[in-house]
Amino acid sequence: MLGVTACSSSTPSDSGKPATPATAGASGSGSESPASTATTDPVVFKTTPGDNARDVAVDTRVTASAEKGTLTGASLSYTSKKGNRVPVEGKLDGGTWSAGDLLEPGVKYTLALEAKDTDGKATETTQTFRTVDLTLDQQVYVAVSPRDGGTVGIGMPVVVRFDLPVVDKAAFEKRMKVTSTPAQAGSWYWLGSQEAHWRPKAYWKPGTKVHVDANLNGVPAGGGRWGQMSRTSDFTIGRSVIAKVNLKTDQMDVMINGKLARRVPITGGRPGFITRSGVKVIMDKQTNITMKAETIGLKKNDPNYYADTKVKYAMRVTNSGEFLHSAPWSVADQGHRNVSHGCTGMSEPNAGWLYDNVTIGDVVETTGTSRPMTMGNGYADWNLSPAQWAAGSAL
Repeated sequence: MLGVTACSSSTPSDSGKPATPATAGASGSGSESPASTATTDPVVFKTTPGDNARDVAVDTRVTASAEKGTLTGASLSYTSKKGNRVPVEGKLDGGTWSAGDLLEPGVKYTLALEAKDTDGKATETTQTFRTVDLTLDQQVYVAVSPRDGGTVGIGMPVVVRFDLPVVDKAAFEKRMKVTSTPAQAGSWYWLGSQEAHWRPKAYWKPGTKVHVDANLNGVPAGGGRWGQMSRTSDFTIGRSVIAKVNLKTDQMDVMINGKLARRVPITGGRPGFITRSGVKVIMDKQTNITMKAETIGLKKNDPNYYADTKVKYAMRVTNSGEFLHSAPWSVADQGHRNVSHGCTGMSEPNAGWLYDNVTIGDVVETTGTSRPMTMGNGYADWNLSPAQWAAGSAL
């Protein structure tokens, strides 16, 4: 079907002879619509796609211009499947109007055009076309975090996730932009076909304003799929908070804006459950949760099994189940030895203080063990050098 559309797209909808807007135009991705039958040569509107075109591909960029006259205005809109009229922004530049977005599937578009002929007389016309319909399995859903309006820590990457695999990563990456004030250089890294992260070369500067534009609506994803929508997000980087966890000394130094705010006695993972060393980022904060041995693969007949345990303060740092959390049962060991199942434990007062002073995106730098962080296990992005990170781009 798309092949047929492409073939018809290069065929003008008429011969360019004078014709009224009501009779001019035919299906295809290009058309020429004479606007009047006056003695002066009539304006010929040239559009992509053409008037009355059917099954127009969603990655088509609507354009309009005029011959034998000057295009003075254009407006594009479509009727949603709920019956609402939705305008599409565009820009007139150098005599050509271009839509600011690609197309929605399975809807009717209306393109209203205005121009002046060589005598300065105004003329106008209206064209319509319909886009190809797509199933949900042909559309890639897009989600962006951090969410719009939030404040996050200096280690927070921009995360774009897709519900279906993206085959043409380069096509998507070209339309995913991150800008900041002050400007900070960085790049994208693909963790697979359904997730991409952007980070600057070094931790974000506190107070930075970040804008994310994932302009992916209608963009070919490869594999017979297209982007389902575009997303934007504007967020702010908060103060610098870095928790330095040393599992040789079993102490954690919490640095706020470069100064030591508190030194906390801790305990880490015992043999067989060694805590990972490397740079981690706080992914989530929770209170009054229940930790279960089953979540780290322990069964009831395992000697390391533990009963469901209530935890008042918990801050997640890996997908695999590492937290910084309150552990009142191990206070005697904190600052002396590692006895946990992999988490970094501390007293309830210290955990409450930490919970109140950190946010999503704050940094945890763990040292003192031989077990490293691995990419994809939480926001492990900072364990790669800038060169290694840039090598993960599709461009």
